[in-house]
Amino acid sequence: MAAKLDSLVDDLERSYRETQERMSDPSVYNDRREAAEVGRRLKELEEPHKLAQEWLGVRADLDAARGDADLRELVPELEERVADVEERLKLALVQSDPADRKDVIVEIRQGVGGDEAALWAADLYRMLSRYAERRGFKVEELSSSPNDGAGFKEVTFAVKGDGAFSVFKYEGGTHRVQRVPETESQGRIHTSTATVAVMPEAEEVEVAIDPNDLKVDVYRSTGPGGQSVNTTDSAVRITHLPTGVVVSMQDEKSQLQNRQKAMRVLRARLYELERERQQAALSQQRRSQIGTGERAEKIRTYNFPENRLTDHRIKLTVHQLDRILQGELDEFTDALTAEERRRGLE
Repeated sequence: MAAKLDSLVDDLERSYRETQERMSDPSVYNDRREAAEVGRRLKELEEPHKLAQEWLGVRADLDAARGDADLRELVPELEERVADVEERLKLALVQSDPADRKDVIVEIRQGVGGDEAALWAADLYRMLSRYAERRGFKVEELSSSPNDGAGFKEVTFAVKGDGAFSVFKYEGGTHRVQRVPETESQGRIHTSTATVAVMPEAEEVEVAIDPNDLKVDVYRSTGPGGQSVNTTDSAVRITHLPTGVVVSMQDEKSQLQNRQKAMRVLRARLYELERERQQAALSQQRRSQIGTGERAEKIRTYNFPENRLTDHRIKLTVHQLDRILQGELDEFTDALTAEERRRGLE
């Protein structure tokens, strides 16, 4: 393993040097987009590079201590330090998902449980929006279909900010709630679900969509209960014929704005389809631990009577549900990130 790590450190040193050189290249410096990309890459490499330098230094000290009778008593302490830095270096060298830096589009849909599931979808939307704001991200609602009560049949929103996907990707899946609904007179606990899909927002250049592959329908937008909201055909439904993906958008007053938003969601869905196809080609073992984020997969249970949240992927239970619903999800994100890195090491 040591020889392999030496080789990885050599590669890291070369990548770091080359990225620094690119950063000072006038052609890169004058291209705002490329400069931002190279700057991000340099930032990604900084921590592993620093740890690699520390690892080489401590290892040299250990070799020196082993060869010097006066310093031999320092060997156990230095061996411990080498092991500690080596572990941190290996974790830092794990390849991150190229999509981690992207903005995200999140879709929340009511699952099993009728009106209570729609209320739960609204609670999840509030929780994830608050979490985004606490992390310094910007939230933009794209579309929503309220039910007749205070809940949502579905709601779609964007989260913008550097690294949004690295934080929100762990929220994809089925969120199960156990609580007494306000409408329940007997005080019985009901179980309901809502599903969350999290997709990296794709740039136009990343997903080429042939206009001939699109079927675009326009119609009048409707409010809750089916009443007509406006008198013009401003709502838009776009069908991507090769994949059958359908996106509808009706929240904006103009057809053009609805079409632009629908295309953003369509691009994200097509980008995610391609990512899933690539990940399916990887070994099943790599994806089995953290989970795939597919909506069918139950990822968490939120138990209100016991003020308890359990994440089934990492077997983590916390009895502070009230705090978590205010958007304090960092403990879960950190634990899931650490687990993903450990699996990446394997």
